[in-house]
Parts: sequence; structure tokens; C-alpha cells
Amino acid sequence: MRARSMRHFRATLAIGSALLLAGTPVGAASPQVAAKPVKWSPAAAVDLAAFNKDLVAGKPTMDVAIYVPSNFDPAFNKLSLDRMVDGVRSAKEIYGRVGVQINLVSAKTGAIDPRFLAIQSNEIPRLPDTEYLNSYEASQRYPTAMTDMAKAAFESIVEPARDNARTIYLVALQDVIYPFLELSQGRNWTVKMVRTGGLSFPSYSYHTTIPQRLRGVITITNLSTPNRLRRTIAHELGHKVMNVSHEYKTTGPAFEVFAEGGLMLYGAGEDIPAGVDGRWHLERLLMSPYIYKLDARGKKLWNPDYKEGGHYYDPIYGEKSVKFPGRTSMDPNW
Repeated sequence: MRARSMRHFRATLAIGSALLLAGTPVGAASPQVAAKPVKWSPAAAVDLAAFNKDLVAGKPTMDVAIYVPSNFDPAFNKLSLDRMVDGVRSAKEIYGRVGVQINLVSAKTGAIDPRFLAIQSNEIPRLPDTEYLNSYEASQRYPTAMTDMAKAAFESIVEPARDNARTIYLVALQDVIYPFLELSQGRNWTVKMVRTGGLSFPSYSYHTTIPQRLRGVITITNLSTPNRLRRTIAHELGHKVMNVSHEYKTTGPAFEVFAEGGLMLYGAGEDIPAGVDGRWHLERLLMSPYIYKLDARGKKLWNPDYKEGGHYYDPIYGEKSVKFPGRTSMDPNW
């Protein structure tokens, strides 16, 4: 009996190891069971006409929609519909300084499938960055893979529309967990997971793994402090519309960079710099496929779309990108 139990344990362990190596969490249902579309209702408390009253035809504009579940768990208090709108209002001010408008196209509430109040954003990466490629090149070669769970959630949340692929959707959730690889010692990496306050699912990282109509999704889970309320939505919009990581002038892109100055760093900065010294942030913003101008007849004239899925070096940017060397803190004598 003991020998048979040991054989059963080894077989179970082998199956579990194979599932983990294949990128499938042990015990997870695959594929993810689809959910019914959410029945959204316009939020009566949000006056879209008043919010958008200062929009000017002919200026660069991005369309933003807000989705806030009405069935958050009772203990959740990190954000609200009012805070989401206030966050967009702050972003409107920040982007307005560089001549870009935010058009709030909708703000809706509704009960979502409770399974999706908390999601894992992407599969556990299989390959860490090494010194041979910079992080953008590594993401171009090995894009981050969105989980089936995240896809199922957003398929049920985002309403079908003609401009799905050009609209930015701010989706309020309770928890969005992001797994990543971190160098631990020598040539060893550790899988870690971070609880995100906002996640932009940026094209420079996920470019080929997100369905077109869902590529504008940004999740927001925490607007509970003044700094988060002021900057989180503007910062996450920056990942989406500038298509850059955490970087600023002489600060190279990294998973987390705590410093002051730029909107794309973790801090209090709000600057969107221009030119080669500013890593072309403003220029990339103005070239974004999420940006349009209204012509005299009220028709949206969109910027050209990505040619290669939207990786950092997508041809639409021309020379408006930075070629920097790969780097690692790995022991060179491994």
C-alpha cells in the first residue's frame, strides 16, 4: 500500500510539473469557460456633455470609456466610479498641457461575473531577459501572453463596437495579478507576482497576444491615495498611447523605476518630454493609433495603425525609438 501511494504521488507530481512547464496552472480549467456579456447601464451621475464641453475639433484626441462593476465585494474600497472619473479628469489636464484631448465616451456600471473581480493578467514568463537584448527587443521576440482568464473577462466586459480597437477601456477590478521573473542569485530566477494598482497591457509587451478589439483595455484597481488618484490613470494611459515602459530621459526602461520627473516613472512627475533627449515620448504620443482628429464634418481621422502589432520598434514610429544596450545584474562569471 505504501509503495502504491508513493507511485501515485510521483505520478501526480509529474503531471503537475508538466502542467507548470506548459504554462497551465495546476487545477486550472482550460480553456476558460466563457461568460455572458455584462449588461451595462450608463452611470446617471456622470455628465458626459459637461465633462467633454471643452473639446475642440481638429486637435489630437483619444477616446476613453469607463467600466465599473456594481458587485464589488463589500470589503473592497480602493476605488469608486467617482474616483475613476476624477482620475480621468486629472489625466485630461496632464495630457492637455501637450495639446492632446481626452473624450470620455461613456461611463457605465453593471454586475460582472464574480470570477473576474480578480484575474491573473498574463501567463508566467518562460524566458527571462538577459544581457543580449534590451527589454523591448526581448518583448518583440517573446511577447507577454495574456491568460485565457483575462481574455474571457474582457470579452464579457467590453461591448462590441466599430471603434473597439481604437478606444481605451478603463476597467475597474478588485485585483489584477501580474507574474514576472526576477533574478535571485547568479544565474537563477524566481517567479514573483505583483498586485497591480493599474495595468495597461501595453503593445510593446503584449503586441501579438491580445485580440484586436480588446487591445485598448487598461485595468485599474487602486485609486485610494492622492498620488494614485492624480497619476495612475494618466500613467497607464501613457503606457498605452506612448507605447513606452517606465523610462524618462536618461532613465532606461525597467519593470519598476522610482524617481521624479516624468509621467512614466513611479513618483509624482507629470512631464511628457519631447525630442531625442525625451526619448520621443511626445512624438510617440502624437503618432499613436489611439489618437484622431475631427474634420470639419465631424468625421474621425485616425492616425495610421500599427504595422507589426505595436511592438516598441513598430515601423509607424520610424526613428522615434531608442536603441539601447541590453543589461543585466546577473553575475558575469556564471
